[in-house]
Amino acid sequence: MLADVVRYLVCPVCGAGLELVDRGLRCPAGHAFDIARQGYANLLPGNARPGTADTPEMVRARDEFLTAGHFTALADRLAWNVSRADPAFVLDAGAGTGHYLSRVLDRAPKAVGLALDISKHAARRAAKAHPRCGAVVADLWRPFPIRDGAADTVVNVFAPRNAAEFHRVLRDDGLLFTVTPSPRHLGTLVEALGLLSIDKHKTERMDAALAGYFKLDSRQELETEAVLTHGEVITLVGMGPSAHHVPEEQLRERLERLPDPLPAPLSFVLSTYRRLE
Repeated sequence: MLADVVRYLVCPVCGAGLELVDRGLRCPAGHAFDIARQGYANLLPGNARPGTADTPEMVRARDEFLTAGHFTALADRLAWNVSRADPAFVLDAGAGTGHYLSRVLDRAPKAVGLALDISKHAARRAAKAHPRCGAVVADLWRPFPIRDGAADTVVNVFAPRNAAEFHRVLRDDGLLFTVTPSPRHLGTLVEALGLLSIDKHKTERMDAALAGYFKLDSRQELETEAVLTHGEVITLVGMGPSAHHVPEEQLRERLERLPDPLPAPLSFVLSTYRRLE
């Protein structure tokens, strides 16, 4: 609920603290922001645009695929990693439906969490993902509507990484947990279906982008496999960036040449970074 995390929030207009007032958030200067009936708050500044925010169709696909348990091994490993830090406040930057944050909070019973995403469709679901989770619509490339040093940990799963803002909102000894796909992710499906491939230097580029703000603390690779029906493959593609590049009709035509169901390799890189002073 937003009530659990409002003390960590700031006004995106003037930077002052926010408090709950009726069905909204308000700062001392009078800037006010409504809380939607689904429980999330939109803290995008008035001149912000959603841009590449996930569409309702992408959010539905992601919720369906993740709820089916295909990425459970990843969610459990991430939750275990974060829980070892014993956080009180977890920020999930680019949280989507709140699936991963919910698993983290299940594993960290003393923590509260905030799901940050630019998609209001994702925030609707994230607001209900866990009893100790609040959800806010915000742009990860702008200053986060969060107090300096408020977060014990930041979680970032398949989402943009704003190193400067991660550094600002983390406490002095805070940790950043990232998840990225490895070049082997969905390997057998990429060529057959014309999906976007993963840059083989993605991890190195991420380290370079975070340098100066964070140092690598540990890194793990998680390799597993999912056996997916053609319908599940369509859902998987529909929840990610390949949805913008491979029309569903074309995807179905290509799938007709493949077995049903078919195995899909899942490969992830889980990295933990420590905040630099």
